[in-house]
Amino acid sequence: MTKNRITQLFNIELPIIQAGMIWCSGWELASAVSNAGGLGIIGAGSMYPEILREQILKCKEATNKPFAVNLPLLYPSIEEHVQTIIELKVPIVFTSAGSPKKWTPLFKQHGIKVVHVVSNVMFAQKSETAGVDAIVAEGFEAGGHNGREETTTICLIPLVSDAVNIPVIAAGGIGSGRAMAAAFSLGAEAVQIGSLFVASPESSAHQNFKDLILSSAEGDTELSLKQLTPVRLLKNKFYADIQESLQQNASTEDLKVLLGRGRAKKGMFEGDLVEGELEIGQISSAINTIKPAATIVAEIWTDFNKTIQKLQSSF
Repeated sequence: MTKNRITQLFNIELPIIQAGMIWCSGWELASAVSNAGGLGIIGAGSMYPEILREQILKCKEATNKPFAVNLPLLYPSIEEHVQTIIELKVPIVFTSAGSPKKWTPLFKQHGIKVVHVVSNVMFAQKSETAGVDAIVAEGFEAGGHNGREETTTICLIPLVSDAVNIPVIAAGGIGSGRAMAAAFSLGAEAVQIGSLFVASPESSAHQNFKDLILSSAEGDTELSLKQLTPVRLLKNKFYADIQESLQQNASTEDLKVLLGRGRAKKGMFEGDLVEGELEIGQISSAINTIKPAATIVAEIWTDFNKTIQKLQSSF
């Protein structure tokens, strides 16, 4: 086991964490990553309470290693999710999309480690004050919902790591061991990876979505819908409709109507590449094969160590 504050906090072998992505991160992916020595995360944001319960129970059957649940704090049935997490003794919770101040004390009262996802220094400091155990600092290269500041990972990680005393996990554009080594040099003690794990057999993403990721090129994603909640999307007809509406000075209400309900499910889970919302990071342009989650973890760790050794031998 590699020992640093993150691996000791989570009791994991490797400081590699799979992001809890809606419609892509069920028990199969989470357990595979945890069994490979990292930390797998179930993405609760797309799950009804009874589905989350089922996913946690299946994950416990598939691994005897620690795993986590990602809990968007703006989720409508958050109270039910919180009670399920506590009742089933999930060891770690990654919170996002809101303030961790309300729920962190309750989780910690039940011995649950809490990590909060932030996109700027102010929220990192507020999260530390709220009592979280670690921070995910997510740069704007990341897929899915993102920070309005558009701060890149290479700028954000040192800013956050200098501003807080708790461990920092780097996220956004991490797609290789070289990127992991860069994140560690900036002050991170682990990395959180999403896009690579979407393109794995264990991911619950639709095969159409996975295939489109493999064929995506540089510049095929863009941070969009900043008037509502910024989200990085693969460009498709839905994305083009957003851009056309913005050119016509669409109001916030107009954009809400265009977005509607279930767009992310339609795109990522049901495979509608035309009308669906396709959330993925900039690193998607470097993904060209479907790989098992365990292979992704092993390759990143090997590449990370080779990069560190190369750097050490260069000076």
